[in-house]
Amino acid sequence: MFNPTRDQARLFIIDAWAKRINKLPATPLETLTADLVDLHPEYHALFESEDALQKEWTPEQGETNPFLHIGLHLSIEEQLSIDQPPGIRTAFETLQNRRGDRHEALHVVLDCLGETMWRAQRDRAEPDGAAYLECLQRAL
Repeated sequence: MFNPTRDQARLFIIDAWAKRINKLPATPLETLTADLVDLHPEYHALFESEDALQKEWTPEQGETNPFLHIGLHLSIEEQLSIDQPPGIRTAFETLQNRRGDRHEALHVVLDCLGETMWRAQRDRAEPDGAAYLECLQRAL
């Protein structure tokens, strides 16, 4: 199983974005990643900077880690493509229809995923798929 280091994961996002802005060929996953970065113009300068690999984001700073944010977006896209946990695709489609904006709906899912992952880490347990879906249902 693929288990990249922090720097490898960051480099993947940086490289996918560099391929997009330089109009270079990309894999489907790189294309998806660049599409997600494209939705976040506030991150473009960072992903193009030389110090992106070294920067740290902590909750105390009140900033969102752009690499984590894009990584969560990628996770959600995979979850939607395979409907895992079962029912996420239907919940997302309902959310998207009600919100009228795919990216806004993705951010609602991202908040629920982040909460689910935080609870799992806090409790030293597997992520609770049912609680994840319940969070999405509450958001509807």
